[in-house]
Amino acid sequence: MMSNKSIESQRGPFEVTREDDLAMAARDGTVLRADVYRPAASGPLPVLLRRTPYGKRLNDLAADFSEAHYFASHGYLVVVQDTRGRFTSEGAWYPLIYEARDGYDAIEWAAALPGSSGVVGTFGQSYGAIAQYLAATQRPPHLKTCIPVSAYQLTFENYWYNGGALELGWLLSYFVNMAEAVLSKEGDERAIADLAKLKVDPRQRFSPLTEETLRHLPITDWVDRLGRGAPFLRDILSHPTDGPYWWATDLSRQLFNMNVPMLHIGSWYDIANRDTPLYFKGLQTSALGAAARAGQALLMGPWAHQLPFNQPTSGGTGDIDFGPEAAVSLLDVQLKWFEHYLKLDGRDLPRSPVRIFVMGENRWRDEHEWPLARTVFTPYYLHSGGSANSLHGDGSLSTVPPDDQPSDNFHYNPDNPVPSAGGRIVGSGVVDQRENQARSDVLVYTGPELTQDLEITGPVTVHLHAATTAPDTDFVAVLSDVRPDGYAQNLAEGIVRGRFRESYDNPTLLHPGTPYLFRIQLWNISHVLRVGHRVRLHITSSDFPRWDRNAGTGAPTGTDTATHPADQTVLHDRAHPSHVLLPVIPR
Repeated sequence: MMSNKSIESQRGPFEVTREDDLAMAARDGTVLRADVYRPAASGPLPVLLRRTPYGKRLNDLAADFSEAHYFASHGYLVVVQDTRGRFTSEGAWYPLIYEARDGYDAIEWAAALPGSSGVVGTFGQSYGAIAQYLAATQRPPHLKTCIPVSAYQLTFENYWYNGGALELGWLLSYFVNMAEAVLSKEGDERAIADLAKLKVDPRQRFSPLTEETLRHLPITDWVDRLGRGAPFLRDILSHPTDGPYWWATDLSRQLFNMNVPMLHIGSWYDIANRDTPLYFKGLQTSALGAAARAGQALLMGPWAHQLPFNQPTSGGTGDIDFGPEAAVSLLDVQLKWFEHYLKLDGRDLPRSPVRIFVMGENRWRDEHEWPLARTVFTPYYLHSGGSANSLHGDGSLSTVPPDDQPSDNFHYNPDNPVPSAGGRIVGSGVVDQRENQARSDVLVYTGPELTQDLEITGPVTVHLHAATTAPDTDFVAVLSDVRPDGYAQNLAEGIVRGRFRESYDNPTLLHPGTPYLFRIQLWNISHVLRVGHRVRLHITSSDFPRWDRNAGTGAPTGTDTATHPADQTVLHDRAHPSHVLLPVIPR
């Protein structure tokens, strides 16, 4: 996290005062409240708006200085608003469904504030980034640009569910925290204390829940556990397939309604890694108007999920330090963007359409599109003599297609799942994968030592031919870079729930013993494996508590009260060429 001193050193030339709790009436009469940061600058001034469900002063890093204060000190009128039903704002909070209309109303209200020039930009991370996209679909007349950081598209397959599996650890931790805030507003200290007992460390806002808590079955019991603190959890768990419930906020269906330039900021170890490039590419194609389509830009760094109160550093992403170039100031990047679009200073844009941090080389590079036009998608095939189990097995990975060779097998026991080890979850990132790869229920396929650097930049997909003894099961794939000292740096991971192999809205169970082709999306990466390193893929059937355990019964997600083991078979022969498709960049 960037220190107070680091942010204060970037303070602009203007002194700032704050007006607290200004009331805005939404179109239905609900009163939402905002703080307004005013610089001691001659006006009228452009307006920046941030809307958050986490408390409009949560990101204050000091009593009188915050991200909002930073922008105001550079000559912007900054508005930070509590979303509906949160903290000082009235109404009932339901995740995301009010943010399009309320966002429109807030933008138009902010544009008319005293001292405003009538042009508005929006900023914010995570939920605050999604809220920007939702408001932009309404095309408020005074909105000129947006900078969303770490946002989902809200599609079924990559929000609370991923590849059909429930994002268990993140979902439950998030809703316990949000429920605490709801109950605190009601003054229910007993209920708050009960929820705090479920955490490893109740003092940490985003601490994980206890192992015992996360293992509880059925998951649907959480509806009663959180009660009025998170009544919407019932809806999420009762809609475990794609459909109209998800389409109501699915932003992938709304790209054609957005009409402003945007800077989309994401990270390689971000839980929203899939979505940030999809926003960029989709709006380049589908945004309303040539200026909006030409005004899309993408920045992808090496960090984990950017929360509403932090700035990226060179470390802070698990075990790794990505070097001094990784410690950028997103405040500075955003300020330059706003200067261009809201102050119309006439300078060229301060960045190329695509700017990516190439891990391994640990440097920034400018590009023109995503995926890169020069990408050579290259299959790396799974091989073994039938004993790829663990690091000590005979699994290998190469660009040579397989001939007739035996399959690999492992036993999946949901009561002894493979534990989550880093990856794209909040507060995680890079973790040595060898402990997991030493297990017999993990198949490990490792390439030879590289004789020249290998750059992989772009989306990664695993094509896995596999069978199971269960009517439903999961397959998890993790790509890693094995260093000469043996450390296995995780690069990307993904999951597929068997019943969703063909469709998210019409799942079908598996026939035990029948081979199927499973496509596992590991999504986006930019990384150079150096000479002497090796590329590795491991396959298993769990990543817990990141994703819920597949109980092996085929019952709807969250309803199982007991688990059933399964025997898994991974095929990699001439008829079943299992492989990972790597986006290789010629060097």
